[in-house]
Amino acid sequence: MNQRLAPIALVAGLLLAVTSAPAAADGSIDCELRFDLSGWSAFYKTGKGSGTVSCDNGQSMAVQISTKGGGLTFGKTKIEDGRGEFSGIDSIDDVLGTYVSAEAHASAGKSSKAQVMTKGDVSLALAGKGEGWSLGVAFGKFVITR
Repeated sequence: MNQRLAPIALVAGLLLAVTSAPAAADGSIDCELRFDLSGWSAFYKTGKGSGTVSCDNGQSMAVQISTKGGGLTFGKTKIEDGRGEFSGIDSIDDVLGTYVSAEAHASAGKSSKAQVMTKGDVSLALAGKGEGWSLGVAFGKFVITR
């Protein structure tokens, strides 16, 4: 496994293991998020972006994304053409809300990022490539709004 992605995979696994409400596997529709996101961190971590959620039942929705959190983290990042997959979705509106996130990151120049987060019975797995520099461990929230 790529040494940069190993800490992220570890944190994602731990997040799934300690989540109090496991993700439902019986969601009736599949939805995907495509997004762009940029942000910075210096103990406090923040980011903003936008994207589109598309579902296999033909529904789609433009969304805004914000991230906030904290930890031992420093850096500046930009993700373009990121992708996310939702599970546990019965309606496109189920994707809206605040997801719990945890991550470990280290990058310089071009980088990749993977992250898994939950909101009740809904899970979101994100992946993206971008550029910037960062180092740290952070916990926080990932918010999707209309």
